[in-house]
Amino acid sequence: MEPARIWTAALLVIGDEILSGRTQDRNIAQIATWLNVQGIRLAEVRVVADRMEAIGEAVSTLAARNDYLFTTGGIGPTHDDITVDAIAAALGLPVVIQPRARDILEDYYADRGGLSEARLRMARAPEGAGLIENAASGAPGIRIGNIFILAGVPSIAARMLEALTGTLEGGLPLLSRTIGCWVAESAVAELLRRAEADHPGCQIGSYPFFREGRTGANFVIRSTDGELLTRCAAELLVRLAEAGYRGVDGGI
Repeated sequence: MEPARIWTAALLVIGDEILSGRTQDRNIAQIATWLNVQGIRLAEVRVVADRMEAIGEAVSTLAARNDYLFTTGGIGPTHDDITVDAIAAALGLPVVIQPRARDILEDYYADRGGLSEARLRMARAPEGAGLIENAASGAPGIRIGNIFILAGVPSIAARMLEALTGTLEGGLPLLSRTIGCWVAESAVAELLRRAEADHPGCQIGSYPFFREGRTGANFVIRSTDGELLTRCAAELLVRLAEAGYRGVDGGI
C-alpha cells in the first residue's frame, strides 16, 4: 500500500515591523491551523524584511519546493508595500491594475472618500493573477499559480482564508492527541522513542515545561489515522504507568 500523499505549504512573513519586534506575528498559528483542516502541512516559515531581493529569493525558493506558498504583509496602499512588485519580478511578470480588483475597490470606497491613487495601489497584481475575496476591508488578496498573497493584518488574513476554504487540493487532516505527565522528558526519552517506533504512522513530540516548582512535559501524538492515534495514545498511557508515571489524557 502506497503512503498517502502529503501536501505541503510554506509561509513567508514579510515586514520590517516583524523583524524589529515592534509587531508580534499572529498569522503563523492561524494559517497553520487552517492549512491542517484543508489537509495541508505547514512545512516551513520564513520572515524577511521589506526588500525586493529578499522577498523575491524567498518566493522563488519556497514556491518551488512546496505545493503552496502563502505570504502575509506588504500589500497595502503605501510606498513601502512592495510585496506585489517583488513577487511579480521573481515570476518575470509585469504589474498591472487588476480590473476586478479596481471594481471592488471603487465600490468599497464609493462612500468612503473615493478611490485615490494610494488606494488604487491595492488593485495592483502580477499580470494574470486571480483574486482572493476579502469581506473585511474590500481590498482583495491575490492568487498567482501556487502562490497566495494575503494581508498582514491577522483579522483580514483570516477572512481571506475563509474565502479559500475548500478550494485547495490537500490530503487527510493531521489529527493530534496530548498526554501530559509530571516527569522530566529525559527520563522517558527512550520510552517515547519505542512508542513511536511501534506505531508507524504516528509521530510523538515532547514539549517540556516547569510549573509550580515541578518539571513536566506534554507529549503530542499526531497522525492522519484516528484509530491509530487512539491506539498509540492508549499504549503510551500504559507504558508511562508501567514506568511509574501517571499520564494525563488531554495534557497538563
